[in-house]
Amino acid sequence: MFLTVTAVVFGILGLVLGAGGIQLLILGGSFYFLLAGLAFLATAVLLFLRRVEALWVYGLFILGSLAWALFEVGLDWWQLGPRGGLIIVLGLWLMLPAIRRKLGPADRRERAATAILPIAVPVLIAVIVAGISLFVETYDRDGVLPTEQVAAAPALGGAVPDGDWHQYGRTPYGQRYSPLTQINTDNVKDLKIAWTYQTGDVKLPEDVTETTYQVTPLKIDDTLYLCTPHNWAIAVDAETGQEKWKFDPNAGLESDRQHQTCRGVTYYRDPTAVEGTVCAERVYLPTSDARLIALDAGTGAICENFADGGTLRLEQNMPFNPAGYYYSTSPPVIAAGKIIIGGAVNDNYSIQSPSGVIRAFDVNTGELVWNWDSGNPTETAPIGPDETYMPNSPNSWSIFSVDEELGLVYIPLGNQVPDQLGMGRSESVEKYSSSIVALDVNTGQDRWVMQTVHHDLWDMDVPAQPVLMDLTNAEGVVTPALIGPTKQGDIYVLDRRTGEPIIPVRELPAPGGAIPEDFTAPTQPISDLTFRPPTMTESNMWGLTIIDQMMCRIQFHQLKYEGQYTPPSLEGTLVYPGNFGTFNWGSVAVDPERQVMFGMPTYLAFTSKLVPRSEIPPKEEGETGSEQGLNRNEGAPYGIIMGPFLSPLGIPCQAPPWGTIAGVDLRSGEIAYQKRNGTVYDMTPLPLPFKVGVPGIGGPMITKGGVVFLGAAVDNYLRAYNLTTGEQLWESRLPAGGQATPMTYALDNGKQYVVMVAGGHGSVGTDPGDYMIAYTLPD
Repeated sequence: MFLTVTAVVFGILGLVLGAGGIQLLILGGSFYFLLAGLAFLATAVLLFLRRVEALWVYGLFILGSLAWALFEVGLDWWQLGPRGGLIIVLGLWLMLPAIRRKLGPADRRERAATAILPIAVPVLIAVIVAGISLFVETYDRDGVLPTEQVAAAPALGGAVPDGDWHQYGRTPYGQRYSPLTQINTDNVKDLKIAWTYQTGDVKLPEDVTETTYQVTPLKIDDTLYLCTPHNWAIAVDAETGQEKWKFDPNAGLESDRQHQTCRGVTYYRDPTAVEGTVCAERVYLPTSDARLIALDAGTGAICENFADGGTLRLEQNMPFNPAGYYYSTSPPVIAAGKIIIGGAVNDNYSIQSPSGVIRAFDVNTGELVWNWDSGNPTETAPIGPDETYMPNSPNSWSIFSVDEELGLVYIPLGNQVPDQLGMGRSESVEKYSSSIVALDVNTGQDRWVMQTVHHDLWDMDVPAQPVLMDLTNAEGVVTPALIGPTKQGDIYVLDRRTGEPIIPVRELPAPGGAIPEDFTAPTQPISDLTFRPPTMTESNMWGLTIIDQMMCRIQFHQLKYEGQYTPPSLEGTLVYPGNFGTFNWGSVAVDPERQVMFGMPTYLAFTSKLVPRSEIPPKEEGETGSEQGLNRNEGAPYGIIMGPFLSPLGIPCQAPPWGTIAGVDLRSGEIAYQKRNGTVYDMTPLPLPFKVGVPGIGGPMITKGGVVFLGAAVDNYLRAYNLTTGEQLWESRLPAGGQATPMTYALDNGKQYVVMVAGGHGSVGTDPGDYMIAYTLPD
């Protein structure tokens, strides 16, 4: 009976692998899986016949599989393991005496029981190779960033005290760099929790999927300011973590919101106001129901002299305004007495969508000063009360940067809805989609534009706050620079005065083959500083076993894929990097003294499939907004089904790493190191601390002490790294997902703290929560 059951298992596996192998071979894929199916079937038949040759056949199959795996992936443990794991386990099973004693003629079975070598030797060889591969790192690139202090007194952007953190990226330059040094590479390992604060704003059952806690708190004087996913504004004592005040705007719930989040608030001190008077210091809160509310920084009371009783309605002058289609998820910027704000327009909901207009309002009164609409970019004078902006123009949902000396605000722009359909786009939309635009702070007129994707059909909007710093070349010439990370993996390093590349940008041929109604750009730009992954091949497919790996290979060949920028299709297209992005809203961090950069390149493939309008089912009752699954594109000829490229077991079809950290010398444009980041501890039923390199969303922060702090990965940890080498120095377990960007500050006594929020990310699936945690060194 024992032998019969074993034979049945081998037979079933043989049939599955054989059938899949035939399908894969027809699609032009590897012949291995068909041969594997035949090997399993032959072994099953021999086991049924009680023939000892079953061990020989399976032993030879193990050796052949090992040779094939080494040919495809070398000594990469994370790819060898899934290819051989099931095979070796079954080999060990065949070595059991209960199996071997049943094989061969009855008068020779005692002898056959000792004939273990045909199966034992191949298993032993495979185990030895696997053991060796455990100690071979095939991905990590080791290196060292320069430690030279290139700029002794670099421009940090704005008069921010060393111990404060006044804006999302600390200063208007968005560097995510602090000049504090108390915490350094030698003592960061000693960090302990100083205090924990819980906001009370937790994810609700009726919330949309993309309910996320992405805030980076601000620190001004002795107070931290933050917002929560449901747009509560909160002030907390920076030393004790005790709540000072809380404001709930009652933004409500709306099932059509695609995102329910708040990345930060904006602080402003009125230079004309008497210190200590009401609203002399303010916090501006963007909400998910399209309001901008001015609050007194000391009390949380509404500043009623701003706009309409303290509230600016951002939906004003919009051509279409369905509930939940437009809101601001990112903090506005303030420059030259103006508060400048964009807004998120839901991806792929309807062609009748609100405008992506960028507006500047008087910071004190809320009066409209200028409006720049990428659909009508030359007319920036305030429109009249009965006029509307251009519908469905490219929007900016991320964070802006400002250089007040140059009088420029830098805008990362997205795309027009629908993201994957380019028919009928206007000349201005084609010019400004998926670009970085420099606008005049005083007039709103655009000074320059750098487009990162031509005729974007892949949702490759520029997601990250542009980072501003001054770069010194080998001859000592200083250039005001802008560092622009993109979803496709390029880092654009530009002269921020003109938009001209400092690190060269080239055009590469791009795939064609769009649907008949559309077209593709013949070339696409690429920066010489890039983290784009190599073109994916069948051998990059992954799985926990050879069976789900085979199924991923079948999917790979069924999808349309000719490399990056393969256009959307009716049969389904592989998009790699996917619209999750190599870089996203977490951007990168820079050290302006050493002129180096730290980032978190992430690699996840997505799929997209166009669906003709006639095949789109009616909207279900209670259906909530999401970027994944069916996107309806109301009014367009096609909807689109989008999502990550996953195996039947729900894990990525592509081999890891999916998440990395990297260091760059910005003066030379060279990548010094890139390493796997994060473990599968919170991705698997068992808490396994295997450092595979997992996806993440969030950003890094650098200190002058040479330490980088980063959460973001889908395991619940805050980590510290050596900026020079990328070596991990410390980690702390978080009580929920840390998909946010940390910050640091110091008290008047010089004591330095690092703060991280932990509340999870809806679509990533990390644990929800409502925590803000401060770390410091022991006294």
